[in-house]
Amino acid sequence: MRTRLKRVLITGMSGTGKSAVTRELVARGHRAVDLDTPEWSEWVDVAPTDTLTPAKGKDWVWREDRVRTLLLEQDQAPLFVSGCAANMERLLPLIDIVILLSAPVATIMKRLEARSAESYGSTDEERQKVGELLATIEPLLRQSADHEIDTSGPVEVTVDEILKVI
Repeated sequence: MRTRLKRVLITGMSGTGKSAVTRELVARGHRAVDLDTPEWSEWVDVAPTDTLTPAKGKDWVWREDRVRTLLLEQDQAPLFVSGCAANMERLLPLIDIVILLSAPVATIMKRLEARSAESYGSTDEERQKVGELLATIEPLLRQSADHEIDTSGPVEVTVDEILKVI
């Protein structure tokens, strides 16, 4: 009987290093997919009064059908997916391990400031929103995480820690 392969979710707030970790995993030859891209996620309209969203009247959600198909694929290697979305809770039953990436607020803000103009978190308004959401959303992410890793060091160290966990 074949054992179920590990599906690892790497999650965290904007600026914690999810995309950098995914790139490093791929560079090391692992199957890793950044779900925070238009292929896997999309902006949806929500009530403007919803304050737990990254943008007023808009929320970032996974394209559930695509992500579900990805998570159900059979392969010989573990699958790492990274991202954070309002609806990710619905797909957690398909995930074997949830790893929360976190970092000090100053580190996160420095990373966001360095982003290109078209990337989320590059504006003062978006960074302010990330700061607000850190206090409300990160504790919720922590509740569903199996492990938490501080990403204030080099990305290579973070990936080494992730690989030790799995």
